[in-house]
Amino acid sequence: MARNFCDFRFLLLFAAAAFIYIQMRIFTTQSEYADRLAAAVESENHCTSQMRYLIDQISNQQGRIVALEDEKKRKDLECGQLRALVQDLERRGAQRVIGKQVPVAAVVVMACNRPDYLERTVESILKYQHSVASKFPLFVSQDGPDENVKHKALSYDQLSYMQHLDFGEVHPERPGEMIAYYKIARHYKWALDELFFKHNFTRVIILEDDMEIAPDFFDYFEAAATLLDKDKTIMAVSSWNDNGQKQFVHDPKILYRSDFFPGLGWMLTKSIWDELSPKWPKAYPSWHSIFLLKENHKDRQFIRPEVCRTYNFGEHGSSMGQFFKQYLEPIKLNDVHVDWKSMDLSYLMEDNYIRHFANVLSNARPVHGADAVLKAYNIDGDVRIRYQDQADFERIARQFGIFEEWKDGVPRTAYKGVVVFRFQTSRRIFLVGPDSLRQLGIQNA
Repeated sequence: MARNFCDFRFLLLFAAAAFIYIQMRIFTTQSEYADRLAAAVESENHCTSQMRYLIDQISNQQGRIVALEDEKKRKDLECGQLRALVQDLERRGAQRVIGKQVPVAAVVVMACNRPDYLERTVESILKYQHSVASKFPLFVSQDGPDENVKHKALSYDQLSYMQHLDFGEVHPERPGEMIAYYKIARHYKWALDELFFKHNFTRVIILEDDMEIAPDFFDYFEAAATLLDKDKTIMAVSSWNDNGQKQFVHDPKILYRSDFFPGLGWMLTKSIWDELSPKWPKAYPSWHSIFLLKENHKDRQFIRPEVCRTYNFGEHGSSMGQFFKQYLEPIKLNDVHVDWKSMDLSYLMEDNYIRHFANVLSNARPVHGADAVLKAYNIDGDVRIRYQDQADFERIARQFGIFEEWKDGVPRTAYKGVVVFRFQTSRRIFLVGPDSLRQLGIQNA
């Protein structure tokens, strides 16, 4: 009996120990759970706080976005109003300058950042334009924000001002290309689009801000406008002769057709610009080439004078004075009055001109041999000298001192491969290409 009672007490002690152990484990587990629960609550509170902060940040950003959108709408509205005001001012300015008379051509001076050059150019134009202002309304188109140029242009009541602001990036296609040439090309396209498509001029004369004009500049272009209307084989009319240096010119009344685009003071029609505007090149001076590409010129040619009607004084510019001392500074600017209204220019019509030019060339005395240039010195009348290829032409041209340069297979000033210039007197020198006589229909010469 005593043994059983002892076993029973032992079992009770074991059960009590087990109970106490279990209670301790439960207490420990509950403590750990309470700690984890507290940590979880704290983490949740932190997350909630962070979320509220992010929500506040998002709300603030959304508020700023809404404010910026409202500001953009306001700025767009202001820009639209300013654009409409500028267009109205341009329209009124153009109407004021043009008056009721249908103009012969708009004259646009392309400017950028040379206010002193612009002043000299505008003063030269106004000297002869005041009497024909309604026929030749004057515009200045400025590329960029130069305030001095803008102020100078707006100081003249006799002209209309246009401003081209282009802040787009320029990516030259070839290493070493000047960014300025891309800017110039964009400006030209914009200005010509404005004058032809917006102001609806039928012709535009393009000048640069480093040019002076001759006294008969406007009479010359008025006469040339009639030629453009009559003969669609003329692509443009220029006031420039690349070989127009004093020693190479004589007669201010003589005009020529040329396969080479002279530029530097030129008149273009709207119908030609309709063709060229969509394919205008990205960089200057590539537009010289656009006129020389066969798919563009379509066998059309250019009119140029023997004696220049413009003078380029721009020694400092984007081309950095290239050729200035040798070719530009010695240019002869016409200084005599030519009555272009009474001049018969029908010889320049395509069918007439090829016969006229062939006849003049046929009467020139042929000179041959390695000493052909020396022989030409001793001949009083017109002389023609054959060249075999570009290298041969450059050699002969170098001896006379005329332009040696070719572009797209065409020598400067050439017509059917023939380059003509005076040589110190009234006699003419004709440098004749290997295929020129055949193209002109001259046989047995």
